[in-house]
Amino acid sequence: MQSDIGLIGLAVMGQNLALNIADHGFPITVYNRTTAKTDEFVAANRGTPGKLTGARTMAEFAASLRKPRKAVILVKAGGPTDAVIDELAAVFEPGDIIIDGGNALWTDTIRREKALKAKGLRFIGSGVSGGEEGARFGPSLMPGGDPAAWAELKPIWEAVAAKVDAATGAELTGAKPGKPIKGGVPCVAHIGADGAGHYVKMVHNGIEYGDMQMICEAYDLMRGLLGMTPDEIGAVFEEWNQGELNSFLIEITAKVLRQKDPETGAPLVDVILDTAGQKGTGKWTSANALDMGVAAPTIAEAVFARCLSAIKEERVAAAKSLRGPKPRMTGKVERAKVVAMIADALYCSKICSYAQGFQLMREAQKEHRWKLNFGEIAQIWRGGCIIRARFLQKITEAFDKKPRLANLLLDGHFKKTMRKAQKNWRKVIGLAVKHGIPVPTLGSALAYFDSYRTERLPQNLLQGQRDFFGAHTYERTDKPRGEFFHIDWPHPKRPQLKA
Repeated sequence: MQSDIGLIGLAVMGQNLALNIADHGFPITVYNRTTAKTDEFVAANRGTPGKLTGARTMAEFAASLRKPRKAVILVKAGGPTDAVIDELAAVFEPGDIIIDGGNALWTDTIRREKALKAKGLRFIGSGVSGGEEGARFGPSLMPGGDPAAWAELKPIWEAVAAKVDAATGAELTGAKPGKPIKGGVPCVAHIGADGAGHYVKMVHNGIEYGDMQMICEAYDLMRGLLGMTPDEIGAVFEEWNQGELNSFLIEITAKVLRQKDPETGAPLVDVILDTAGQKGTGKWTSANALDMGVAAPTIAEAVFARCLSAIKEERVAAAKSLRGPKPRMTGKVERAKVVAMIADALYCSKICSYAQGFQLMREAQKEHRWKLNFGEIAQIWRGGCIIRARFLQKITEAFDKKPRLANLLLDGHFKKTMRKAQKNWRKVIGLAVKHGIPVPTLGSALAYFDSYRTERLPQNLLQGQRDFFGAHTYERTDKPRGEFFHIDWPHPKRPQLKA
């Protein structure tokens, strides 16, 4: 019996996705560069429903697959992925399909698709989000590439994807090994041509950076301003998770804050060193926003916050010599009131961060001639992925009502939210500045909101400066757009050099 699909790369993500596929009744062949790992994995999962087999060579792997062959690659992005693609191309035949499920740079996906198309092979670049748990029981999947190739992969990808309730958008949970979720709307959709899937996954990760940093700033405000303990803040996050801030990241934040260190019994969060790592996707998002001239300051600030966290020794030294206000609020403080203000600041900032991500995808659509369905993208992010949240249902509804919506901030629901909550948001930023607590993402989100709603920004002066020193020209308010002007500015006299 031949397999419906193959998978290469048996690190944790690869193993879990393979088991997910097998649980749904699709025979699968797995291959790993280290043969012992393949043997161990297959031996450990002999009771898996659906046929799970291992291959010892790439030729054996290809021979085990039903035509047109389909193979998922889950190895390190970059050179290792290229090496596996080359090996597969040597044993695959025209019409066969290669699926890259790693965190590939979308430009690499475009390049690979062109190269494989010339050989008669079909290529799908598929974003896969949800971490280890998602891969095992239901990720959010963002495939891009040839529509005919997608039609071949679709039954498998729809089966293994996370599922949400059709009416509410709430994720369906409770999957166990051998007992996958039945029913619901799958969190997968064909995103578009060539690199569209990996591009949308990159933006997802950029938004994820923003979400995580904003949550950290909310925690820091409660810790610094109010002197709350990790347990107390964890309880706040648990409460927030019952309302409009409901999300996977809010949920796990509560658990992280409640976790005790096995060695000391102290809150684990107090033992963890405050230096954050990154794998590059947030940086890609920010760099691409700069390349395309799209304002995505909140995502960029989240990346910079990680960069600043990395210079721990410098910060320790600076803390001893650079003075600022004391963070703790003094006198009578209504803790519940301040916590509610922080919640409003977090929700408003979240809306702005997502607005920036969708603006970026809108511009990329023009740049690469993709046809992106933004409501559908929000829909597939409702379950399985790291940024899954109740609030994504509102984004889906916003784009369903107005597919060409220029900015999420212009949707009726989000306009109402901003009117209601921005007073508290501004108070929180004021408190943070007064007490010297850094809020790079919460603050940049407010600056983005105020800039977007401002009819006349001070860049008129900036254009005057540019024309003065570089003759860069400017447009006029009393002339049609597209007409450019320059005047001979009165330059200050420069001292003459003696011969």
